[in-house]
Amino acid sequence: MNILIIEDESRIAKRIERMTRDILGNAIQSLRHINTLQEAMEFLENNPLDLVLLDLNLNGENGFDMLKSAVSESFHTIIISAYKDQAITAFEYGVLDFVPKPFNIERLEQAFERVTSQEKTDASSIKFLAVKKRGNIQLVPVEDILYIKGAGAYTELYLMNGNKELHDKSLEKLEQLLSPTFERIHKSYLVKMSEVKEIIVKSGSKYEVELNSGEFLPIGRTRYKEIKSKWV
Repeated sequence: MNILIIEDESRIAKRIERMTRDILGNAIQSLRHINTLQEAMEFLENNPLDLVLLDLNLNGENGFDMLKSAVSESFHTIIISAYKDQAITAFEYGVLDFVPKPFNIERLEQAFERVTSQEKTDASSIKFLAVKKRGNIQLVPVEDILYIKGAGAYTELYLMNGNKELHDKSLEKLEQLLSPTFERIHKSYLVKMSEVKEIIVKSGSKYEVELNSGEFLPIGRTRYKEIKSKWV
């Protein structure tokens, strides 16, 4: 894993780095520490990452200024901050976890477990998915998303108004963040279950969902029983 720590206090940064190495060991490919938002933004633009550990107060600068950009990327973001009152907002933006300071190695290990095991979050409070559009970051309300289609390392967000947006996160990463609002009905599709109008059984053991929009999407054979039970 390629990991970036964004933390302005050197003592805390070294503690996070030490714990991260103790927990992840050989799974770490690179581990970098940066203490300013500007340098961190430049690093993000030029280096592939799997995980960012972000403080929300960096020498007086607001980490949320960077969070919008960070959550639009392919990697997961974990907040490590003393500002516990910002946790709800952070989850709304799409972070994987919020680790409050002061923290111990057990709590950090719990956060990393979500990354390595692809465990779904129990936070259904995510309200936005951030997408890059014409050089800017646009926040797409989750309530406006009808379904999500995997497109290689990226995903396509299909919206209620008929528009489509491209997201840098994989389908697997978005599935972690969006549970339980969305269900994986197929290897290539995440669907908002409240928008499923009908489940259709076709000949040849093929299955489909019909959405309220009139669109039809395939259901994977191994997922049919689970999807039907959750829809009913």
